[in-house]
Amino acid sequence: MKLSALVAAAATGVVLLATGCTEPEADSAAQPAGSITFDLSPAQSGRVRAAKVDAIAAEVPRAIRDRGTLIVTGASGAAPPLRFYATDDKTVVGSEVDFASLIADILGLKLDAQVADWSQNFVRVDSGEVDAFISNVTVTEERKEKYDFATYRKDNVALEVPIQSKLEFKDRTSLAGKRIGVGTGTNQEQLLVKWNEQNRAEGLAPIDIAYFQQTTDYYLALASQRLDGYLGPNPTAIYHAATAKQTKIVGTFSGAGDALQGEIAVLTKKDNGLITAVQHALAHAIEHGAYQQVIDRWALRSEAVTEARINPPGLPKKR
Repeated sequence: MKLSALVAAAATGVVLLATGCTEPEADSAAQPAGSITFDLSPAQSGRVRAAKVDAIAAEVPRAIRDRGTLIVTGASGAAPPLRFYATDDKTVVGSEVDFASLIADILGLKLDAQVADWSQNFVRVDSGEVDAFISNVTVTEERKEKYDFATYRKDNVALEVPIQSKLEFKDRTSLAGKRIGVGTGTNQEQLLVKWNEQNRAEGLAPIDIAYFQQTTDYYLALASQRLDGYLGPNPTAIYHAATAKQTKIVGTFSGAGDALQGEIAVLTKKDNGLITAVQHALAHAIEHGAYQQVIDRWALRSEAVTEARINPPGLPKKR
């Protein structure tokens, strides 16, 4: 069945997202939720494509141009609508793959989308095994010392809690004494650790931080109420809450904290010559509408940016 993604917003402006079931029914290539249907098939017939732009393609380092492929790594596992496995349980699809595909098209390259555990993605960029890491990666000041960034989405995070929860999130102090899950090595972890340090400095009970590698693991922990909450990417939280109907979102905020709007970006090895071409490809996609088509295809309107920036201010360094 060939189904393209149909995106619509509710009258309140809140977008409901389709489910990213880890074990979708074999005869279904789409998952609906409210007014939205996403294509979960490996074919991805509705993927947004773009024509090569010669002037931008000429900016790609010669070794990559001669190879003819853009090798992009990203997180494995299920994290819809960002990056997850299609109904064949082996093809990686989602908004992050679509953005990578769009960049590759404009650069005149064939996309080679690969997967690795979160921390290994950085190692693969370091070694030159891959060209870029595109998988909900936040710009941070610490990462900027080793990598270059070209931004393409806002970084918004959400606090997701069991649907029965009485927790009301007013600010970081609401989490004192609570067991809160977070992804290892993510900017959400850095933010949660900072909140915990601030709470403890004020004499509040510490946050019991629980670390998770797989999205499905925290889904189970929330459903069984072994967690008071989980701090993660806003798109994934909305997607899960709207479809599993076992959780709810009680707070959303910038992944960089109160002082800065965090940004998601393409990550490349520092000074390897690729980031300018990537930024120009994103700027072209924004100007000519293909970028917005990807945003709409995956219901990410609240994450959209108006320009792609190279190495903007990022999440502050850990103290």
